[in-house]
Amino acid sequence: MASPFTAPSRKGDAWFCVGLASSFPDITDSGTANLSERRPCAEQNSVSACKVFHVPATDSSQACQIEGDSILHFEGGLRDQVLIFKYKGKFHAINNRCPHSSFPLSEGTPFDIEDFGIVLSAGITCPKHGWSFDLFSGRADRANYKLGIWEIQLRPGSGTEAAAGNEKVGDDQEVWVRRKQRMG
Repeated sequence: MASPFTAPSRKGDAWFCVGLASSFPDITDSGTANLSERRPCAEQNSVSACKVFHVPATDSSQACQIEGDSILHFEGGLRDQVLIFKYKGKFHAINNRCPHSSFPLSEGTPFDIEDFGIVLSAGITCPKHGWSFDLFSGRADRANYKLGIWEIQLRPGSGTEAAAGNEKVGDDQEVWVRRKQRMG
């Protein structure tokens, strides 16, 4: 019999690596193109501006990357998918599923949230109904929907100078992601 005082397993909340920072193109244009479009990247000729992973809620060590049309036709649907991309020098990891219409946000468009020309935050627009979500808080621009935000860490790569004790790392860092931890 399980003790009511022991914490449940948190295998689904563990960190997992999604690749090197240099494998993500930096999206610098606000509101002009969707994330699934191919862009030039430092490492490769042309890559998708985002990566999508299926991450089982029970064990994140089983995370696997999903590419192309299989995002829409994946066995588990959009439910356990995380979308990772780099917008204006900052990495973002969010649920790939729009909380309003269950549409893949990998088809969405990132943009700056501005007030009188001052950039306050960043957001993403769902292409199905045009709803927008803040990339830092997850709040929707309409109603009380909230987008799931994931945590991101940049860690020194295994073969970089930082691993040897030097400070200069650059884009050779690894990008690690996990579900945002609930407190309390």
